[in-house]
Amino acid sequence: MAHTEAVTSTYSPEQLHQYVVTTCQAMGSETLEATLVADQLVGANLAGHDSHGVGMLPTYVEAVRGGRLKVNHHATVARDSGSVLLIEGNWAFGQVAGYEATNLAIERARETGVALMGLRNSFHIGRIGHWGEQCIRAGMVSINFVNVAGHEPLVAPYGGSEPRFGTNPVCIGIPGRDGQPAALLDMATSVIAMGKARVAKLKGEPVPEGTLLDGEGRVTRDPNGMFRHPREGALIAFGEHKGSGLAIMCELLGAALVGGLTLAPKWERDGSAINSMLSIVIDPDSLTSRDGLAAEADAFLDYLRSSALREGFEELLVPGEPEQRAREARAAAVPVDDGTLRELRVAGSKAGLSEETVAGLLGG
Repeated sequence: MAHTEAVTSTYSPEQLHQYVVTTCQAMGSETLEATLVADQLVGANLAGHDSHGVGMLPTYVEAVRGGRLKVNHHATVARDSGSVLLIEGNWAFGQVAGYEATNLAIERARETGVALMGLRNSFHIGRIGHWGEQCIRAGMVSINFVNVAGHEPLVAPYGGSEPRFGTNPVCIGIPGRDGQPAALLDMATSVIAMGKARVAKLKGEPVPEGTLLDGEGRVTRDPNGMFRHPREGALIAFGEHKGSGLAIMCELLGAALVGGLTLAPKWERDGSAINSMLSIVIDPDSLTSRDGLAAEADAFLDYLRSSALREGFEELLVPGEPEQRAREARAAAVPVDDGTLRELRVAGSKAGLSEETVAGLLGG
């Protein structure tokens, strides 16, 4: 594909947060809902995950307009039995359903030592690390398996050339001291998330080698086929059979086990982004102690960092450190590429904002 120089503007986190809040309120969101959506989207940008940041807002606007995303809906408890909670997402904003469901799981883990929580039928719950961080702030360990349904599959299974499942993320969070993470693993089971292909397309850039297949099943760096109708090509699962196998387990644990939608073709694919999630939330005090876990994690991670470096590497990072560095680097200015900026302006207008309001919030 031809490479074009991406044009990028910068905005303060507060500016982007206000734009998301204002756009959601224009669609009818109450203040708390609009704030939760903005907190997570801008938080993803700050963490360096632009694929799950404010660039998702146009998708939400279209889903609200199409009736697939329900404004001011909330999670409800479908089953409550001891340490087990089954939560119905009710097609609500995932930022609301995920927040409410995770809070319920944290409270149950405080009571019983561990909570097994299934969340089903929520609209896009965004960056899964956000829920791991919510648990970490409460001093809890969390393990999360997630699937994505409601749209065409995106990722080819190992050995296949056609997509059969979504990017199916896994997140594991280990609390450290003072509500901070000792380690936070948050990853798609594809080499790159679909949102990263979208960002590359909007910037006019190629994706990294070994991340995409074209419509003929050949490896390509051109993301454009993934956005044609019908879609041409597929994302590649990471680690060959290992990532593919983990993605399959996310589909079965994250959705089938909790009564959510899988990507089996019997279910409707209307372009929605419907998430289901299985979360295991553990109170460290039920097994060792929070302080004991933090101390042992510190000792092990210090030992890990003491390793001699492999050729071509300048440092060794543990899961969660790249996000923390991104937050420090972007604390005052978040980059937004020109393609994403155009989509944000259009989304604001479709949500009901005047041209003057859009210009006042995003500039010119």
